[in-house]
Amino acid sequence: ARNRGDLSRLLDAQVPESWPPPLNDDHSMAFALNYIEQNPGAEGWGFWYFVLRDGPAGERIAIGNGGFKGKLSADGTVEIGYSFMEKYQRKGYGAEAARGLIAWAFEHPEIRRVIAETLPELTPSIRVLEKNGFVNIGQGSEPAVIRFELRRDAYERR
Repeated sequence: ARNRGDLSRLLDAQVPESWPPPLNDDHSMAFALNYIEQNPGAEGWGFWYFVLRDGPAGERIAIGNGGFKGKLSADGTVEIGYSFMEKYQRKGYGAEAARGLIAWAFEHPEIRRVIAETLPELTPSIRVLEKNGFVNIGQGSEPAVIRFELRRDAYERR
């Protein structure tokens, strides 16, 4: 959706005036749209919206977005990402959303591990990963980015 009104209608939820969540820009939105257009039948492996079903007045509210950066790689790896409106950060929603994405990924037997990348100063994001059993495995795909992973065997032991 190109505007908040359309997005609100499509999600059947209020969309905050300050939408989108942090770190979402024209580049990330173009990436998500391009992925959908170029990968018909890849539902679930792209962009997700996170909606609070019971806001303060019982309303549905869009609080974040995220999902997967595409289908699995040849070695059975998928990458997740997520972002939440500042008002809804540090309330457990990020950990819950990541937990849902991880569970959905590991429902597919071909998935061997889930990875995520973040900046070292984004302590809340790192905490979301740690709460879900991820471990830091070092340098990410870009300078100043760190990568975390959760392997299937570790997930199944949890």
